[in-house]
Amino acid sequence: MTKLVIEGKTRLQGVVKISTAKNAILPIIAATLLTGEECQLDEVSDLEDVKTMKEVMDSIGVDINCDKDKLTVNPGKIKGNEPPYELIRKMRASFLIMGPLLARTGKVKISLPGGCAIGSRPIDLHLKGFAAMGASISLGHGYIEAQTQGRLQGKSIYLDFPSVGATENIMMAACLADGITIIENAAEEPEIVDLANFLNKMGAKVRGTGTDIIRIEGVKELNGVSHTAIPDRIEAGSFMVAAAASGGDVLIDYVIPDHMRPITAKLKEMGVHIEEYERSIRVKSTGIFNSVDIKTLPYPGFPTDMQAQMMAAMCSAEGTSMITETVFENRFMHIDELKRMGAKIKVHGRSAIIEGTPGILTGSKVKATDLRAGAALLIASLCAEGQTEISDVYHIDRGYVSIEDKFSKLGAKVYRIEE
Repeated sequence: MTKLVIEGKTRLQGVVKISTAKNAILPIIAATLLTGEECQLDEVSDLEDVKTMKEVMDSIGVDINCDKDKLTVNPGKIKGNEPPYELIRKMRASFLIMGPLLARTGKVKISLPGGCAIGSRPIDLHLKGFAAMGASISLGHGYIEAQTQGRLQGKSIYLDFPSVGATENIMMAACLADGITIIENAAEEPEIVDLANFLNKMGAKVRGTGTDIIRIEGVKELNGVSHTAIPDRIEAGSFMVAAAASGGDVLIDYVIPDHMRPITAKLKEMGVHIEEYERSIRVKSTGIFNSVDIKTLPYPGFPTDMQAQMMAAMCSAEGTSMITETVFENRFMHIDELKRMGAKIKVHGRSAIIEGTPGILTGSKVKATDLRAGAALLIASLCAEGQTEISDVYHIDRGYVSIEDKFSKLGAKVYRIEE
């Protein structure tokens, strides 16, 4: 078992470089299935989820190789369209190969996806989109089978909820469809814009990403290209909150400030000093800050992936905060772990009331219940009195590259222990 051991009451100071976005690179890897030519992806983060996606691609015969941070993908000869159950169940993003495989080969069989246990994330919107484009869909025994007679057909598709995964999956499939596909009530996340930029480099005709209406004109084939994904706004936000909570002075390097607006606004509301530059953000905090209320929403609202980290900071704020989770119904599992550290939190439905008290947190043995919960516990540990041990670190490794090394370079006392 692997755990992180953190000595508390540490002020972060220095410079941290942000990695490329996990939520951008995973759909981009899936999108390479749309071409028979080689693609090169640069500055690819060494994450567990990236490793899983590589295994998924390898399982269907894709030649995929990694040399340091360069990923070369040659999907010229796809040898299968049924990736193994154990890989798809391991990570939800692996389901993103369904759209590209269906468009390229006309048939796919895939198990229901897995991932962090943060609530129901139904894939019905994906399937409704494929069905509208002419695919026949059948479900049974934990598997989904889809096939087409000829090419998919461009259609107008309205999403009942602006799902990121459904937007990406349908958008990718539509690139090789016959005719024009319009996705209404589409998700607007920066990672979707980055995926569209990658697809357009390949020769696709995607317009409107970053808005709630996306228009895709299908083409007959796509070409191989090189691409570097955008910086990870959630990793950047995690370090911004960590700097604020610890009373630190940290320059977050390699970040797109426009992507950070919801987080920056809340930190300023807390009384934290923020300086924005072209590709970096500086966070300066005294360690004394105000409570704030937060409601998670689809982009450009406050990201659900930053809810747990902000809650960890609010435990040490002055005053009472309320955090309302509207995206996932089961994303408060970190609350019990924060309570182990002395936090005063009450849950009412989808809202959590945090009674903030400076110096209230104490070191304890806790576990990461999911990816972002793990980051939240790390932030809480920096503010706590004494030593904290975080188990189930594999959740954290899914989305953060060498997190203990990055925190250590900022002055934190974080150690990875193998038992």
